[in-house]
Amino acid sequence: MASIKDVAAIANVSVATVSRVLSGKGPVRHELRERVTAAMHALDYRPNAAAQRLRSGHTSTVGLVVSDIRNPFFTELSRAVEDCAYQRGSRVLLCNTDEDPDKEAMYLRLMREERVAGVIYSPTRTALETFASNAFRFPVVMVDRAGAPHVADAVTIDNRAEAARLTQHLIARGCSRVAGVFGNASTTGDARRAGVVDALQAAGRRATLCHSAFLPPRPDAAQTRVASWLRADTPPDAVVASNGRLLLGAYRACRAWQESHDGAAPLLVGFDNEDWTALVEPPLTVLAQPVYEIGRHAMALLAERLAAPDSPRRTVVLAGELIVRDGNAA
Repeated sequence: MASIKDVAAIANVSVATVSRVLSGKGPVRHELRERVTAAMHALDYRPNAAAQRLRSGHTSTVGLVVSDIRNPFFTELSRAVEDCAYQRGSRVLLCNTDEDPDKEAMYLRLMREERVAGVIYSPTRTALETFASNAFRFPVVMVDRAGAPHVADAVTIDNRAEAARLTQHLIARGCSRVAGVFGNASTTGDARRAGVVDALQAAGRRATLCHSAFLPPRPDAAQTRVASWLRADTPPDAVVASNGRLLLGAYRACRAWQESHDGAAPLLVGFDNEDWTALVEPPLTVLAQPVYEIGRHAMALLAERLAAPDSPRRTVVLAGELIVRDGNAA
């Protein structure tokens, strides 16, 4: 493999001259630049990426820090970011925090060490509460969760309003005892619970929140909790789940209850249009998030921030889609 010294020897210039050509810094006569370029082509020389980062102080790498790569939301988001980065000639450094603030802090340090151009980021609850954009050497775009206004660029849906819309669907179906399972790891769960409460309060005495829990975003956690509610003296006639992982657990609990009891299981709705929600019987009504568009807009915001570092910070709020399936249709 050719080295920078080989290029210098073929071009009959100093190593320092080759280095200036590679970095684009410092004066180099046109004639010498052409000789260096010709030597690089002749030797099929490929500059060391790490060395280039050190010379230039920046990179075309985009950092992507997600909360749980097992969650299909973040899988699709990652695909969108990677697609857009590829189109822009960039690469993606993907890190998964498992909603762990310590892992999150370690990966953000890694992003600084790698001198990434910027980071697209779904922060933990802890990080969001203490976030300060000036603590980073790179621009940050938040996805799924947004901090206080003007703290950082962000792309989200209106979690509170969309949760209210899901709950209004249940109320229209005649449900009066609504239960909810909400993720405890981020502020998204808080906003979605607030939306459920908004819709129930607007309904007056027609419907109440009879059971509610903030849970780790794992199917088994939701399955255990919903199963206990179904055995209660006043079981719910509807259940709302604030993400796809909790929705899966709630479905398993309702399915098991239905197999061992006569009568219908509670109506079940939730966030995220995962493939299985259309395949079960009955199929589930869901609030589909525009996940790919969230990733695409996040990359666009990051590009805008890199081009205009001092421009006002923006939050892009995208609309979800209520998908009413046959099993839950009025």
